[in-house]
Amino acid sequence: MPSPEDAALSVTTAPMQWSTRTEMCEHKGIGHPDSLCDGAVEAAARAACRAYLETYGAIQHFNLDKALLIGGISQARFGGGELVRPMRLIISGPVTELPSVPIQTVVEQAVRGYLVETLGNIGNAIGIEVILRPSAPNLRRVTSPSPLPLPLANDTSFGVGYAPLSPLENAVLRAAKTLRSSEFRKSFEAAGLDYKIMGSRLDARLRLTIALAFVDRYVQGVEDYFTLKRRIVDYLAEHLPGCEIEVNTLDDPTAHHENEIYLTVTGLSAEHGDDGEVGRGNRTNGLITPYRPMSLEAAAGKNPAAHVGKLYNVLAHRLAGRIHADVDGIDAVTVRLLSAIGRRIDQPQLAAIDVVAEGGLSLTRQHQIVEMTKQQLTAIPDLVNELVSGTLSVF
Repeated sequence: MPSPEDAALSVTTAPMQWSTRTEMCEHKGIGHPDSLCDGAVEAAARAACRAYLETYGAIQHFNLDKALLIGGISQARFGGGELVRPMRLIISGPVTELPSVPIQTVVEQAVRGYLVETLGNIGNAIGIEVILRPSAPNLRRVTSPSPLPLPLANDTSFGVGYAPLSPLENAVLRAAKTLRSSEFRKSFEAAGLDYKIMGSRLDARLRLTIALAFVDRYVQGVEDYFTLKRRIVDYLAEHLPGCEIEVNTLDDPTAHHENEIYLTVTGLSAEHGDDGEVGRGNRTNGLITPYRPMSLEAAAGKNPAAHVGKLYNVLAHRLAGRIHADVDGIDAVTVRLLSAIGRRIDQPQLAAIDVVAEGGLSLTRQHQIVEMTKQQLTAIPDLVNELVSGTLSVF
């Protein structure tokens, strides 16, 4: 376990991030092509973990964090169009085989189940191709049974997290929660599951620019489309006070045809516009934040028992949040955790914690932060269980 001397703790009185004049951040919704890839491989990873635990009593080496969603071709029409060429999802990765059932079957069933649960019947229209291979022998050591109480790190990588969220970041997440809420879905059947929220701030002025796919069978014409869009803007403005809101800014205001507005057959841009990949979407806190430090690691699909690219990014946000909440006098926290491949996952080679504390930070509170860091590292097995059970989102 790292000693206090192993944890690099720097204290700064610099202003908080959102005191700058400008800020931007983004969230990709559950039906966005990148999010569909993230969700599919994360479901596959959880299913693989359960199968390994049932068969071997421990999670074996695997990684399923590579996926590509290839867009299809559609012909959207008012009142209902058609999908001409379906979407395809390709997933690859190294795995440990199972003796009773092919791991490929486990992965395929989990991916199909996720797509259907998320998209309904549309999920059956997406082709799935799973390409797996045996894990490298030396990497199997990280999760192999051994005297060590915890697995070894699967990679040399870092995780980063921060707290608290800025007002803009909170607004973007509130908008995402509103768009996926059952109340919104019941109120607007025409709203597809593919949405992207881009938030921006200039001084105290917050603006949300939202791309939201409309489902053609619930739209009877151009006038109906723009009426629905105005109602959606009004609904969001009511639920997100203080934010300027725009929806589907590419729409031609003089439109006469389906091709001049954001109309889809499935409610997904992947049916004709976008492809998707794992790791191009939300970070583990549900946001894409160019004004913040963040890792480019694709957390979804990674092995939750040994891959620090997943564990440390989730843990860094959790630790930052708890330090900010529980240590007096802390205005903001950034946590960075660096692993070393082959080293125990609870023993990072560097734990760097930057604290904004305008009143300074006493030695007692510094030691409190170090102790909290130790506690969170010791509790990594609990974090693994949360990831396997799916109670903790990673995108």
